[in-house]
Amino acid sequence: MADRNAPNCHLRLEWVYGYRGHQCRNNLYYTAAKEIVYFVAGVGVVYSPREHRQKFYLGHQDDIISLALHPERVLVATGQVGKEPYICVWDSYTVQTISILKDVHTHGIACLAFDLDGQRLVSVGLDSKNTICVWDWRKGKMLSMAPGHTDRIFDISWDLYQPNKLVSCGVKHIKFWSLCGNSLTPKRGVFGKTGDLQTILCLACARDEVTHSGALNGDIYVWKGINLIRTIQGAHAAGIFSMNACEEGFATGGRDGCVRLWDLNFKPITVIDLRETDQGYKGLSVRSVCWRGDHILVGTQDSEIFEIVVHERNKPFLIMQGHCEGELWALAVHPTKPLAMTGSDDRSVRIWSLIDHALIARCNMEEPIRCAAVSTDGIHLALGMKDGSFTVLRVRDMTEVVHIKDRKEAIHELKYSPDGTFLAVGSNDSSVDIYGVVQRYKKVGECVGSVSFITHMDWSSDSKYLQTNDGSGKRLFYKMPSGKEVTNKEELKGVQWASWTCVYGLEVNGIWPKYSDINDINSVDGNFNGQVLVTADDYGIVKLFRYPCLRKGAKFKKYLGHSAHVTNVRWSHDHQWVVSIGGADHSVFQWKFVPERKLKDAIHIAPQESLVDSNSDESDSDQSDVPELDSEIEQETQITYRRQVYKEDLPQLKEQCKEKRKSAASKRRERAPGNSIRLHFVHGYRGYDCRSNLFYTQTGEIVYHVAAVGVVYNRQQNTQRFYLGHDDDILCLAIHPLKDYVATGQVGRDSSIHIWDTETIKPLSVLKGYHQYGVCAVDFSADGKRLASVGIDDNHTIVLWDWKKGEKLSAVRGSKDKIFVVKINPYMPDKLITAGIKHMKFWHRAGGGLIGRKGCIGAMGRTDTMMCAVYGWTEEMAFSGTSTGDVCIWRDLFLIKTVKAHDGPVFSMHALEKGFVTGGKDGVVALWDDTFERCLKTYAIKRAALAPGSKGLLLEDNPSIRAISLGHGHILVGTKNGEILEVDKSGPITLLVQGHMEGEVWGLATHPHLPICATVSDDKTLRIWDLSPSHCMLAVRKLKKGGRCCCFSPDGKALAVGLNDGSFLMVNADTLEDLVSFHHRKDVISEIRFSPGAGKYLAVASCDSFVDIYNVMSSKRVGICKGASSYITHMDWDIRGKLLQVNTGAKEQLFFEAPRGKRQTIPNLEVEKIGWASWTSVLGSCCEGIWPIIGEVTDVTASCLTSDSKVLATGDDFGFVKLFRFPAKGKFGKFKKYVAHSTHVTNVRWTHEDSLLVTVGGADTSLMLWTYEMEGHRESRQCDSEESDLDSEEDGGYDSDVTRENEINYTIKALSTNIRPMFGIKPHLQQKEPSLDERQGVVRPPVSRALPQPEKLQTNNVGKKKRPIEVHCHPTPQMCLSHSFLQSLSVTETAHSAYVVWSPSWDLVLELVFGYRGKDCRNNVHYLNDGADIIYHTASVGILYNVATGSQSFYQEHNDDILCLTVNQHPKFTNLVATGQLQLLLSTCGMQ
Repeated sequence: MADRNAPNCHLRLEWVYGYRGHQCRNNLYYTAAKEIVYFVAGVGVVYSPREHRQKFYLGHQDDIISLALHPERVLVATGQVGKEPYICVWDSYTVQTISILKDVHTHGIACLAFDLDGQRLVSVGLDSKNTICVWDWRKGKMLSMAPGHTDRIFDISWDLYQPNKLVSCGVKHIKFWSLCGNSLTPKRGVFGKTGDLQTILCLACARDEVTHSGALNGDIYVWKGINLIRTIQGAHAAGIFSMNACEEGFATGGRDGCVRLWDLNFKPITVIDLRETDQGYKGLSVRSVCWRGDHILVGTQDSEIFEIVVHERNKPFLIMQGHCEGELWALAVHPTKPLAMTGSDDRSVRIWSLIDHALIARCNMEEPIRCAAVSTDGIHLALGMKDGSFTVLRVRDMTEVVHIKDRKEAIHELKYSPDGTFLAVGSNDSSVDIYGVVQRYKKVGECVGSVSFITHMDWSSDSKYLQTNDGSGKRLFYKMPSGKEVTNKEELKGVQWASWTCVYGLEVNGIWPKYSDINDINSVDGNFNGQVLVTADDYGIVKLFRYPCLRKGAKFKKYLGHSAHVTNVRWSHDHQWVVSIGGADHSVFQWKFVPERKLKDAIHIAPQESLVDSNSDESDSDQSDVPELDSEIEQETQITYRRQVYKEDLPQLKEQCKEKRKSAASKRRERAPGNSIRLHFVHGYRGYDCRSNLFYTQTGEIVYHVAAVGVVYNRQQNTQRFYLGHDDDILCLAIHPLKDYVATGQVGRDSSIHIWDTETIKPLSVLKGYHQYGVCAVDFSADGKRLASVGIDDNHTIVLWDWKKGEKLSAVRGSKDKIFVVKINPYMPDKLITAGIKHMKFWHRAGGGLIGRKGCIGAMGRTDTMMCAVYGWTEEMAFSGTSTGDVCIWRDLFLIKTVKAHDGPVFSMHALEKGFVTGGKDGVVALWDDTFERCLKTYAIKRAALAPGSKGLLLEDNPSIRAISLGHGHILVGTKNGEILEVDKSGPITLLVQGHMEGEVWGLATHPHLPICATVSDDKTLRIWDLSPSHCMLAVRKLKKGGRCCCFSPDGKALAVGLNDGSFLMVNADTLEDLVSFHHRKDVISEIRFSPGAGKYLAVASCDSFVDIYNVMSSKRVGICKGASSYITHMDWDIRGKLLQVNTGAKEQLFFEAPRGKRQTIPNLEVEKIGWASWTSVLGSCCEGIWPIIGEVTDVTASCLTSDSKVLATGDDFGFVKLFRFPAKGKFGKFKKYVAHSTHVTNVRWTHEDSLLVTVGGADTSLMLWTYEMEGHRESRQCDSEESDLDSEEDGGYDSDVTRENEINYTIKALSTNIRPMFGIKPHLQQKEPSLDERQGVVRPPVSRALPQPEKLQTNNVGKKKRPIEVHCHPTPQMCLSHSFLQSLSVTETAHSAYVVWSPSWDLVLELVFGYRGKDCRNNVHYLNDGADIIYHTASVGILYNVATGSQSFYQEHNDDILCLTVNQHPKFTNLVATGQLQLLLSTCGMQ
C-alpha cells in the first residue's frame, strides 16, 4: 500500500506576479522602510525595490479588497470579502498579524482608514447598509457602528486636523460624520449651486475644516464644513479614482491616465500623463496614487505598478505587471529554461522569468486565451483560444507560425508529444484533434470517444498513446496518431506516461476528498523524480500529495494565497518551482520547492511560511495510521448536548399559548403553597464526560459541579453550599488563581459562563452571547483577569474574555472535532493552548482574533488525541496527555519528547511548583519530577486503601480518573464513576462524595420508617443512601441489568426492584441479598408498588401496558390488569389495598380492582373521596393544575403528596421541581419552582415524616435532598422563584392606565411608511386657468394674512447656542405664502421631476415648546442648578426651563420621540443628562 501520510517536502511562496487594480483604489503605499505595500488575490505583498524581494502576509482566506497604512507607516490594515469577512492589522517588517477585527461586517470590507494617532481604525462594509465601524484595533473592540448610506461608499477618511470627525463619499453623496461616545452622527454635504450632485470617488482632508474630493466627471470639489464652496473644473478629463495627501501637497490620479500634483492650497504643480510615456498605452487608468518626497507610486486598472521620480517624471519605471481583468487559465512552462508562459481572457500572452522574477515578453492576441503548451524543443508556443482556434508562436520573437480554426468551441487543453512530432488539441466539443508539427500543423488524426468537454491530456513517453479526461469524469485512451480509442487494458500495461496532468486515474485517486464534485480539482502536475504531486482546486488551495496517490483521503499539505479557484498548476522544467495561476484573481504565484528536511531545519521556517504549511490532517477518510479511539473517549464524543427545547425557549413557547393564557387569567386560582423547600445536599459528581473540574478553595473546601449546581463541600462538617445560577447541565469548571472565585460553563442555546464567589455563593459576572449549545472548557489566566472558554458548537469556538467587564476580547473557530481542554499561558496571557481529538494547537491573541498553529510533530510520530494539557516551568514549555497513555513534552509548538505515563488515556494533569501529577483510565495517580523523566510515586485507587471515615463505598478498583487537584497536603481525585476521593500522600484514601455513574436514574424509594432511600439506575446498580446528617451511601449492589423503579415494603424489610429486561426482584433491604425474582415481561418494568398495611400484594407495571399483581407470601402472580393503551407510568394503592390507580403514557387515568385486576370505572368526584395510601399520579382532576401551559412540549414526569395531603411536589422534563397546593384543581395552578436538576426530573419522593423531599435527575445522575420548610420559617432565597407561569395577568390584571400604556406599540411609528394614497398631479405642477385679472393684465399687490415679515428672523434670548432647523417646504393647497416669502426661497430641481425642494435663504430657530411627555413616561422631570432650572422632554426635544425668566433652551440632537430621561447625580458630572429615543436602531444621547 502506498504511504498515505503527507509528503515531507514543502512549498514556500517566493514571488507573486500582479497587483489588484480592478475594482479597488487607494491600495498602494510606501512603508517607513521605503518598501511598497499592496495586495493581490488573498496576499498582502511588501516589495523592496532595492533588493527586488517580496514578503507576504497570508492571514486572509479570500480576496483582499481594501488597504490602509498606519500613520507611522509600519503597520498595515487589510480587509477581505466573504460571508464573514474580517480585517487584519499586520506588521510590514515581520508580516505577522497584530490584530484581527471580525464579527461585524458581512459581504466584505470596502474601505479602511487609520486616524491621526493610529489608535483607531474605521471600516466600511459591503452590506446593504454599507455599515461604518470604528475600532480600537489593538483591542479588537468595536467602538461605534452606524449605517453608512443606502448606496455604495467608495472612500472614507478621518479628518486629521479635527479629532472625532470623519468624511465618507460614494454614489451621489458625501457625508461628514461626528463620533461622540459610541455614536456616529452624519450630516450630508450640501452641494447647493456651486456644483452638480454627483458621485464622489475619493477624498482628502485639509486644515480648517476643508475637504477635497474627486468627482466622477473629473472635477475636484472643495468643501468647508458640510458646504461645497468651490470646484476645480477639469482637474482630470474623467473620473478621479485616487487622492493622496502628503507633506508637500496632494496627488490625484484618474481614469484619464494622468497623475496631477497640487500644493497645500490645491493649486496645480504639474501633470504626468502616463499614456504618453514609453511604458504607457491608450486606455491606461490610474486607480491608486502615493506621493512621498520625490517618488510617486501609481497603480493602474490593468495590474501595473509604476514608480515615478519627480525630476524624471517622463520616465516612469514599471516595477510590477500582471494580467488584466478577465479569467486566467492558460499556463505552460519552458522544457529547458526557467520560464513560465501564461495566457488570459485579457487576450495577452506573457512570458515570465522565474529567475529574475520579471515579465520578459508580452504579445496581444485577437481572442481570449484558454490554454498553452510549449514544444519539447522550446521553439514553439501553442495557444488555445476561446473561439475554437489555436495559434502557434515562435518563443524567440513571439511571431506567428500558424493560426488554425477547426473547432467552434473553446480549446481547453494543448499538449505536444514527447518526441515533438504531434500536437494534441482538446476542445469544448468533446474531441481531440492531432496535428503534425513537421507538416506545418496539418491535421493527422481525431479522437472522438468523449461525451463531454476535454479537460486534461497526457502523452505516453514513446508518443504512441494519449490519455484524456473529460468533464463527465471519464478517463479514455487513444492510439496515436490515428486517434483510435484503446479499450483493451492489456494493451496499456507497461505504458509509461511522459507527464501526469490528468485529475482522474488510479495514480491520483487519493487527491479526491469524499463527497467532492468531479470538477472541484482543476489541475494536477506530477513530479516523478520527487514522488510528489501538486494540485489546484476551486477553493483557492494548492496542495502537495505523495505520488502515486492511490487511495482516497490521502493526507496532504495545503497552501493558501489564491482567493478563488486556482485554474492551473505546473512544475518548472527542473522541478525547483511550482507555478500556479488564479482564475478570478488573475495572479501568477511562484512557489519554491523545498525537498524533505529534518526537524531541526523546520525550526527555521520563515514566519509567513508556517502560516500556510498546515501539515494537514484534513483528509476526511479513516486513516490507517491513526489508532482507534479508546472506548471511553469514543463514548464521550458521541454524547450530544443538544436539546429539542431549551429553557431559553420557555418565554417564546408561553407567548405562543396566548389563548390559553387569556382563559386562565380570567379564572381565579388557588394560591401557591406557603411552605417551601431548600436544597440541602446533593449526591453526585459529573465525571463521566468532564475533566479537571474539582478543586480546593482558599478555605480548604472542595468545589465541583453536578447537574446544574455548583457545589462547595466542607469535608470537615460534611455540609454543602450551592451556586444555583445555572439552569442546565454544567459541563466545565475552573478556579481563579487565588482560589476564591470559580467559573462554570453550561449547556444552552445561548450558553452562559458564570463566575461566582465560593464564599458568598454570589455571581460576579455572567458571560453570554458567543457560545452555542454549551461550554465544554474554561480556564483563568495567571493574573485572574482573563478567562478562556471553548464551546460545543460545530466549530468549537474559542473565546477570550475580560470577565469582570463581561467583554469578549478575542474569538476564533477552534476545530471541527471536539476540544477537551483550554489553558492560558501563565507567563503570557495572550497565549493559550487547546487539546482535543487529533488536536494540539498553540494560539496567540491578535486583537479581536486568535491565530493558531498546529503542534509540529516532526519525526516524533503522529498527531494523537490529546485529553489534557498544562503549561510547565517556562513560557515555552507545555505538556499534554494523550489517549494512548503518553505525556507529550512541547517547546513552543514543537514536540521534543514523549513519555509513557499510564496504561490507557491520560485524562487529567496538574502542574505543581516542582513537578506534575497525572491521572488516567488505569486508576493510578502518578507524581512526576519537573521534567517528566522520573515517576516519583504512584497511588492506585483501590477499595483496600479506603479509610474508615469514607462517606460511601468504592464501586470498583482502579476507576478511571477524570480530575486531579492538589492542596492542603492531599490529592483530590474525581472519577468517571461519580466519586470524589481524597488521597493522603502517605497512602490512605477517603471517599468524600459519591453518585450514580453514567446512565439515567429513574428508580427512587424512601423508607417507610427510617431516614434512608433507595435508588436504581441504568448504570446497573442498586444503592441505599443515608438521609441523616452523615449523608453517605450505605450499601450498593451491582445488577445484571439497569433498573427503572424500586419500592420498600411497608415494614421496610424488603425492597422490590424493577429491571429493564422485564424482570424484577425482591431483596433484603439491609443486605441487598435476593429474596425472590420473576421474569414475566419482555419490556422495561416502569413502576413497582407494595400494597399498604401488611404489604400483601405487589403491583408490577411494565412498558408493555400491563400491571401484574403478585401475592408476596405465596410468590405467585394472582392478577393481571389489562386495558391500558400505552406504557404504564405511575401507580398508587388505596389505603385498603383493594384498588389500584394507574397512569399511562397516553395520559389515561385507569382503575383496577385488586388482586384480580378487573378494570373499574370511577367518576372524578368519587376519586377525590377515596383515601389513597400514596399519591404519585400526575393525571386526574386533582392534578389538573400541575400541567404547564406548554404541556404539549414537556411532561410532568413525577409527583408525590405529603402525608398531610396539603402539598404536591412535582418534577418535569425541564428539570423543575415545583410545589403545588393539593388538590391542584383548575388549569395552570400557581406554584413554587426550584431549579437544580439540569434536564428531566425523573422521580420525587417525600421522606416518611415529610422533613425532606428527595429528587433524582435522569441524565444528570444526581440525587438531591431538599429540606421542607414551613411558612414563616424561611429566609428569602434565590431558589424561591416566580410563583406561576401567568404572574403578570392574574387576579385582576393591571390598573387601567397601566394596561393602556402596556398596549402602546412604539414600533408602528418607527416602521410605518406613508400610507396616504399618492395619485394625481402635485398642486404646484398643475396647469391652472388664468384668473380674470391675469387675462386682463391687471397686477395687484400681494395679500397675506401673515404678520409683516421682519428684516431678519428673531431668535430667543436664552443665550445658548441653538441648532438650526433645516426646512424643506412642499406647498400644499392649505398653504398661503406671501410674495416676499416666495422671493426669499430658491428653487432647486432634484433628480425626480415631480419634486421641488424649497431651500430657505435663512433659518428658523426653535423659540418655545408647549407640552410635556407624561402619558407613557415616568421620572422624567428633574431640577438642575439648585432648582434654578427644570429639565424635561417632549416630542424629540430635551427642554431646559429657567424658572426665573420662563425661557427655554433646547437639546435637538434626537430625531424621534424621547421616551426617558435621567440626570447624573455624581458631583463631578453636574448638569449631565441622558435621554433615550424611539428608533429602529435605538440610541441614547448625553447632553450637558
